[in-house]
Amino acid sequence: MNAPPAFETFLLFDGEKKITITKDTKVPNAAHFIVNKEDHTLGNILRTQLLKDPKVLFAGYKVPHPLEHKFILRVQTTGDYSPQEAFTNAITDLISEISLLEERFKETVRDRQQGIE
Repeated sequence: MNAPPAFETFLLFDGEKKITITKDTKVPNAAHFIVNKEDHTLGNILRTQLLKDPKVLFAGYKVPHPLEHKFILRVQTTGDYSPQEAFTNAITDLISEISLLEERFKETVRDRQQGIE
């Protein structure tokens, strides 16, 4: 088949960056974040987390093509808050939420296992 090897969908090659940031020249306080080797899963959760921030005016993402393993996230913020700050804060908050979810999941599994024994 002509399909590329599976590892190309998640492995960064030499010189390839995970995230590239470009300022939007047409809109004030806006930037595009190109995230390589990721898909809708991370794009949607990041967009959702960004929209929870009251200083974020717009957050949206798109996958340019189904065979390209990247997404483009566009973020616009208020004047006193940079898109990079919003992006960093969203990632930090997501890490905290996922850690809490993992902790609660492990507790529940332990409780269930102790109830069975």
